[in-house]
Amino acid sequence: MIQRTSKTFVLGAAAFALMAGTAMAETELRITWYNDGNEGEVMRDLLDRFEEQNPDITVVLDTVPYKAILESLPVQLAAGEGTDLARVTDLGGLAQYYLDLTPYISDPEYWETNFGPFLEWKREPGNDSAITGFMTQLTVTGPYVNKTLFEQAGVEMPGEGATWDDWAEASSQVAEATGVPYPMAWDRSGHRVSGPAISMGAQMFTDDGEPALVDDGLKMMATKLYEWHEDGTMPKELWGSVSGSQYLGANEDFANANVVMYMSGSWQIPQFAETIGDAFDWWAVPAPCGPAACTGMPGGAALVALKDTDHPEEVGMLMDWLSSEEVLSEFYARTLFIPGHLGLAESGVDFETDDPRAKHALSTFAAAVPSISPIAFDLQGYINNRVMFNALISRLGEAIVGELTLDEAFERMEQDVAQQIAERERDG
Repeated sequence: MIQRTSKTFVLGAAAFALMAGTAMAETELRITWYNDGNEGEVMRDLLDRFEEQNPDITVVLDTVPYKAILESLPVQLAAGEGTDLARVTDLGGLAQYYLDLTPYISDPEYWETNFGPFLEWKREPGNDSAITGFMTQLTVTGPYVNKTLFEQAGVEMPGEGATWDDWAEASSQVAEATGVPYPMAWDRSGHRVSGPAISMGAQMFTDDGEPALVDDGLKMMATKLYEWHEDGTMPKELWGSVSGSQYLGANEDFANANVVMYMSGSWQIPQFAETIGDAFDWWAVPAPCGPAACTGMPGGAALVALKDTDHPEEVGMLMDWLSSEEVLSEFYARTLFIPGHLGLAESGVDFETDDPRAKHALSTFAAAVPSISPIAFDLQGYINNRVMFNALISRLGEAIVGELTLDEAFERMEQDVAQQIAERERDG
């Protein structure tokens, strides 16, 4: 009896040890993530399938507000408290925290072939080989208009080649005829302002490649924004409700039909397809023109691997799976995102929508990519572009609310850029 009990105990302990070993062998990966539309739901579905195929790996999707990606994530990464992966938009600015996946992925050549131009955006200066992540979407900035309001007002929408002044005038006419409170609204973002500024002739860099934010082109666009806030074309209460470099979107005002023209970008398509639907015709239009170009800013969000991970091999497995053509095609199709994958961009993605407004917006923004100014691409890939964006929007915001004159704002922009870049270089 004693022997049998002892034998049973030994077998039970062995089984427990085996179960404990199995549990200990399981790897948990965490992704810091934010949503514009339904992409978190789609990603979770894909991750569930990955976990089914890889039962020893679990993946947690930590969804945070976009503001946390801009403001909190950099602090966490600097403190060495990052997760295994993150979805980011400050692509070059956070490059020092990215893990080079090259030793952990199965086919680096596939990544170079299909993500090549966008890999450069996520590399540190002087590094021409690191593979750190892929674009969850390629984005293009540009405006949406409430086409239904134009029709109700009997105002013709400006056509191809129209300027920002043409659109401001037309939007004001529509607002006056329909009683809509805001003719125009822009995201409070230096990134959104930069494309129109480049259209006005802003160069952003010297001939030697050094940052040069303030020139005649930028002044021309900033002055228009200032005057539109002064004459009521744009509402002071939107940009004036926050300070510093804080981001503020006007997507809810546009979705509620309180704005005639909204300057934002292609990432709003899935959200508008859900929140607006067929309540009115939300119509994407080509980037308005200036004397130098008719350009928006390229950009997007990338899923990147982080150096803080304790599980680089498993991160590599996950990134291989998510970046595969079959899986990524499904992600783009279901989220209505412009593909940041050259092979899929060429072969086409069968977007899962019957909404004619969404289809029109997707084709409008995709068609805008070839006309994007090289200056805009250079700015998007510049490691200190966030410094320039923040200086632009914070000082312009102070001028709009009356805390600075425009000339003072331009002077402070230059000082901010020089000081912050110097601090970054000093801190390494």
